[in-house]
Amino acid sequence: MRERVGGTRERRGRGLSTYSWAFKARFRRNAFGWRGSRLAVTRVREAVGEIAKVARKDPALAAEGAVVFLERVSPALEQVDSSSGAIGSAVYRAIAALVPVIAQAPGHGPTRDAWLERLWAAHMADEIPYIECLGDYWGDLCASREVASRWADRLMADTRRALAPERPARAFFKGTSACLSTLLASQRFDELMQLLATETFWPYKQWSVKALLAQGRKAEAVRQAEVCRSPWTNDRAVDAMCEAILLSSGLAEEAYRRYGLRAHTAGSYAATFRAVTKQYPDRVAREVLADLVGTTPGIEGKWFAAAKDAGFLEYAIALARRSPVDPKTLARAARDSAEAEPEFALEAGLLAIDGFANGLGFEVTGADVAMAHSGAMKAGTKLGQSADVRQRVAEVLRKDGVGAAFVRQVLGGIVGLA
Repeated sequence: MRERVGGTRERRGRGLSTYSWAFKARFRRNAFGWRGSRLAVTRVREAVGEIAKVARKDPALAAEGAVVFLERVSPALEQVDSSSGAIGSAVYRAIAALVPVIAQAPGHGPTRDAWLERLWAAHMADEIPYIECLGDYWGDLCASREVASRWADRLMADTRRALAPERPARAFFKGTSACLSTLLASQRFDELMQLLATETFWPYKQWSVKALLAQGRKAEAVRQAEVCRSPWTNDRAVDAMCEAILLSSGLAEEAYRRYGLRAHTAGSYAATFRAVTKQYPDRVAREVLADLVGTTPGIEGKWFAAAKDAGFLEYAIALARRSPVDPKTLARAARDSAEAEPEFALEAGLLAIDGFANGLGFEVTGADVAMAHSGAMKAGTKLGQSADVRQRVAEVLRKDGVGAAFVRQVLGGIVGLA
């Protein structure tokens, strides 16, 4: 009897290693060229999706597929331009998704031992590295205290050398995080704390915080994390861990005040605001934004887009007046809001023109200046204030800013401007 699983046919009873995975053909060594980052990201997502689909019917088979993928992904991506970080992020997310598939699979004894050996070989051979974070999950992959303890014993000697108190005696060991992870999973807390007693490197030291957490010593865990701060520590990672500890203790207000405003820094100010409000949905969004603005004195205008996107238009304009905003951002806001929010668009457009006249903005073109003026004029017309807008623009152009001559050149031909 045959059944379809993950888009291919599988005969009942067939061995795990003979299953036909669609992603295997796509993840050969050097399968992706230098410019293949976008395609590689797509293929990684497809592979994870294929494995997840199989996992719903056959967890053991899915775990085997996850192991195969993790064996193949780094060699396949060796030639890809990873400078954008997109492919690295995609693989990181894939690992986070696939570890539970392997950890929760029913395979035990020789099957799991074989999976671990294969993953360890892939981890050791990973030179870019793409699957470096696999070591952080090693205790989970072991799936039992006994297996984790055996791996801890196996890795202990090299880890002791890697964490030796005397720096000259140290020798880098790629399996250090894996050893710490297995010590935690096997509940060998005292040994873990002793290994890290003199360590200051946060990616290792964080395991001592996790050990305290595993023993229910949350207050000590927060103090331990705080002690780890240094010029070489990722403060955001410390903030995120401390925030999670306080939230798990029901101390949401303290978590927000001490860590919440820093723990969710994203790629943009608007994204940071969205992340904080998502973490604290019960807080008033306008107040959260004001708190975030307070963390960046002197550059309050950086939060303009966050305020605009959230619908706090008057506040957005107030922020733009407190400190500079990219005038191209203001110009686009004026253009896009002229019909629906003319009061906002008018002020945004005028502030944009003022910014251009003062030399703000990067690679400014005449089209950018014209966009700001058009948005302001359209909004002014809708409000019945066209003459006032022309007068205010003329006042800006009479200034001696470093970009004023350029703006006058762009807008000088418009009737009634001078």
